[in-house]
Formats: sequence, C-alpha cells, structure tokens
Amino acid sequence: MDPIDDLLATMRIEDARYVRVDARAPWGISFPPRHLARLVLISSGSCRLVADTLPGPQRLEANDCFLVRAGVGFTLQDETGSEVVDCDGLISQAPGNAARVGGDGELTRIVSSRFAFDSVAAEPLFALLPPVFRLNLDNTSGQLLRGTFDLIARESAAGALGGGFIMSRLSDVLFVQALRTCCTDVGSGTVGWIAALRDPRLAVAMRELHADLAHPWTVDELARKAGMSRSAFAALFKEKTGDTPLGYLTSWRIYRVKLLLRETPLSVQEIAVRVGYDTGSALSRAFSNREGVTPGAWRVRSARPGPA
Repeated sequence: MDPIDDLLATMRIEDARYVRVDARAPWGISFPPRHLARLVLISSGSCRLVADTLPGPQRLEANDCFLVRAGVGFTLQDETGSEVVDCDGLISQAPGNAARVGGDGELTRIVSSRFAFDSVAAEPLFALLPPVFRLNLDNTSGQLLRGTFDLIARESAAGALGGGFIMSRLSDVLFVQALRTCCTDVGSGTVGWIAALRDPRLAVAMRELHADLAHPWTVDELARKAGMSRSAFAALFKEKTGDTPLGYLTSWRIYRVKLLLRETPLSVQEIAVRVGYDTGSALSRAFSNREGVTPGAWRVRSARPGPA
C-alpha cells in the first residue's frame, strides 16, 4: 500500500469552498488564522504576500500558487500601506463565488479555496510542510492542479444547473492534487517519510510496512524486503526519515490509534490488536510515552462535539 494514498483517503475533507477575487489597486486582503487550510493561486497580475511565519514580504506573480496550513494567518496586498479588508467580510458580501475589492487600478485576479478536514488524519503530512508552502505548477502534478483550477473557474462562470455541486467535488479534488504536488516537491532534499519513499530500496519496505502495521516487524525482516543488509538498511532509513525503522513503525501505529479512537467505539484492547500490540496495556504505555496521556484520556479530549 502506498502510504500517501492511505493518508489522503483518511483525511476526509469535511468542507471545501472556492472563490475568485478581482482586486484592483490599491487593495489588501487579510486572511486571519483559522482551523482551515487555504490554497491560493495568483491567476493574473501580482501582489505581496506577508505572513508572520515568513522572513519578509514575498512578491507573487501570475501562476504562483501556495498552500497555507491551518492556523496560519497571512495578508495579500498590491503594495505596502494599501488598506486591508477581512476576507470573510469580503466573501460574505460577494454574489456567488466572485468578489471584488480595491479601487480602479491594475487588476490582480486571485483564486482561493479553503478546506476543513480531519486535522488528526492530516498530521503526518502537514508536520512535514512549512506553514506557507509554494507549489511548483510546472511539473506534471502541478499542471494537473492548474487544470482543475481552470475547470472550477469555467463551472463558476457558466452558472449551469448543478454547478455548485460540481464545484464542491472539484474543490475536494483540488485539495488532494495540491497535497500530491506538495508530496512531489517536499521529498527532494528533505528528511521525512516522503523523502524515504523516493528511495526505491526503502520504498519497497515502507509499502510492505504500511500494508500491515499490525505485523510484528523486525529490522531484519524490513531489510530483507529492501534487499539490503540490516546495518545498511538501518543507516539509510535513519538518514532519510530521521527515525529508526521501529521508531517509525511506532509513530504510524500511534497515528492509526488516534484515528480509531476518534472514529470508532472500539475499546483500547480491540484497537491494540488492530495495530500490532499484544495487550491494551502495552498500547497504553506506548501511547502515553508519545502523547503524554492515556488513549482513553486522549479520546475524551479530542472528541468531536455532537450536533447542536
């Protein structure tokens, strides 16, 4: 099993919204921190991107695209000092999926989508990404991403029957394509599980491991899957992922435990068997060492609110 496919399948996008903004100088839009990820494309024109997580303002040109993690705020402006309006107020007053802001100067067209999803499920991926991640639209996955942006824009402009439904589904696709593009870009020259997947020797062992997290894996067995000696495999794995093979296995087991605690009524003992621990007590010890609380306490703390 490809761990990226597995991860994307479990994230479950809960809400996706798309808007096109025609901004004419002078203009500025603030995007306050929210429990939402945002994907922004500068379709035409140019602007400045300012965020506390960046070392300074960045100039964006047409076809620049970036993904912002949940909880990160940022501002887009034509120039320093331009009046800034809140994005929520701007969009709430806009008809359909189009908004206008600014004066009567040079036009910058911005396409933005926001996404709400299961943050626990997204944890292994977003932990590898910086708060603001520039996407490359020139490679294959980036070109497909741009194609979906264009298709959403055409649906929005057409105003045809069922357009809202289609745009919602395309927005879901857009987010997955953005994450896939991130996975393509983040693996090069970085340390983490995505980088390890780029190594054909480690990829074989990692796919076997992810296909059966409950299996009692040993370093020797994983090394054989990779066609390497135990010592060479362990050294390469540590170099690429920043973790030992068994430490990596524990991390993904704990991740799976969190999902099962959130999404199922299974007992700790039942979950333990599913993810490879002999007893609920063994799972509780491993979980507490990683998370600082027991599985039961974590389940109560992270429980989703019921219907109002």
